[in-house]
Amino acid sequence: MSVCPVNCIHPTPDEPEFLTAEALYIDPETCIDCGACIDECPVEAIVPDDQLTEKDEPYLQINADYYKDHDVEGGLVPPRKAPQLPADKELHVAIVGAGPAAFYAAEELVRKPTIKVDMFDRLPTPYGLVRAGVAPDHAATKGVERTFASVAAKKNFDYFLNVEVGKHISHDELVARYHAVIYAVGAATDKRLGIEGEDLRNSVAATQFVAWYNGHPDYVDLDVDLSAERAVVVGNGNVALDVARILVTDPDELAKTDIADHALAKLRESNIKEVVLLGRRGIAQAAYTNSEFLALGDVEGVDVVIDPAELVLDPASEAALADDTLDSTIATKIRLAREFSERPQTPGNKRIVFRFLVSPVEITGDGEVAGVTCARNAYVDDASGRVAVAPTEERFDIDAGLVLRAIGYRGVPVTDLPFDESRGVVPNESGRVQATAGGDVMPGLYVAGWIKRGASGGIGMNRVCGQETARAVIDDFIAETLADPSTPRDDVAAIVADRGAHRIDLAGWKAIDAAEKAAGKAAHRPRTKFVSIPEFEAAAAAGAQ
Repeated sequence: MSVCPVNCIHPTPDEPEFLTAEALYIDPETCIDCGACIDECPVEAIVPDDQLTEKDEPYLQINADYYKDHDVEGGLVPPRKAPQLPADKELHVAIVGAGPAAFYAAEELVRKPTIKVDMFDRLPTPYGLVRAGVAPDHAATKGVERTFASVAAKKNFDYFLNVEVGKHISHDELVARYHAVIYAVGAATDKRLGIEGEDLRNSVAATQFVAWYNGHPDYVDLDVDLSAERAVVVGNGNVALDVARILVTDPDELAKTDIADHALAKLRESNIKEVVLLGRRGIAQAAYTNSEFLALGDVEGVDVVIDPAELVLDPASEAALADDTLDSTIATKIRLAREFSERPQTPGNKRIVFRFLVSPVEITGDGEVAGVTCARNAYVDDASGRVAVAPTEERFDIDAGLVLRAIGYRGVPVTDLPFDESRGVVPNESGRVQATAGGDVMPGLYVAGWIKRGASGGIGMNRVCGQETARAVIDDFIAETLADPSTPRDDVAAIVADRGAHRIDLAGWKAIDAAEKAAGKAAHRPRTKFVSIPEFEAAAAAGAQ
């Protein structure tokens, strides 16, 4: 049955061995653990490897052996020839961070039973921005957690959640106990506007606002005042659209999601009726994806407002659109914006207003935000060929009581690792940490995700990125360029406990997960999130009893 999205089950009906093969085999290097084949198999013949009984575990090796001498073809993703690890030696890897890039690196590693992975995160919960960044009304996106859970269930994987590297265990102690240490710590802060008034009360980084409504323990007490009728969001990427949509969505609809209770209560009291998004460049350069933009039109009781006069194209885009050579994604972006600009507005509806070729030059107010002074931008020639803009002399003011800065995330230095300040990343080559950008590789140290390549790209890109780093680790292990640990890793749990960490392992996380889902079920929600460290620790401890 044609159900596998990556063509990892062989031989297929169009391969010569199909009629004579003893069984079908799942290529462990290509499989993404999506579970489609498990759900579809009419005779329940496919079992996840973490659910095999002891007597059935030899089938794992039989399955893997098939791909030692069978090069298969066809399908969407041709299987990659698996490198052969030393038969008599284990590889021990520590991963710092528990977001998508960390999990995709772990997924690639734990396919090999001789590779042991310990994952560390200072938070008591895994999944990074999938839990704390994805908007609560985007439940489908969070479905990737099922893949991550299957990785964590592997026998050669361990959680060290609620454990802070640098506090409960040092970088040097990890290096001494593992062949390789992968840092997948993301981009922890926001970019700055660099304008007057940016630090007034109620001028808030969108990164913090997102973490607040998603129940991140660090931002439970974020001071957000929603008493004004208008908010301004600087930026027009997907995060900007998320925060705008959350601000104007009916709280009764949000109550069906896993939004944090404290945020839901605040949004029920909100006076915000209009959110204005400021884009520095034109519609053709808008940073959001078309699917996210189009979905705004389906938000009940909300009008998307665009002034047709502001849909001005740069000369190159205008010419390409006219002769039908413009990139189809950009052409669709322009078409959708023009369609929105023609929609009638409904009296009484809340509004999301898009402004293009506009930049904030000052956030005004006496102690707290009262408005934003903006400059009108115009296209200018740029020698690099990029679409560039510059402010004109035209200025105007927008009254607002809340400003959310959504111009991007930025990485911060990682203790004991080199850092490229200009890019906000750890310098690296294919995930291998370098002493300086373009410099010598530091053996045994790796990065994955946004701290590796910068804060761009979503879950799909993080999958490619994490896999690349994991393969670098495996290749270096095979090439014998990784030093053997000087100390066994058996004492890690004792070290972090002695330093005050209340470690949460897989059983503890499962207990938290079950408790949140049980509380959510009673309220007809996917889950009701804990938001304080003591709550998480109590739920984990209760599950262990």
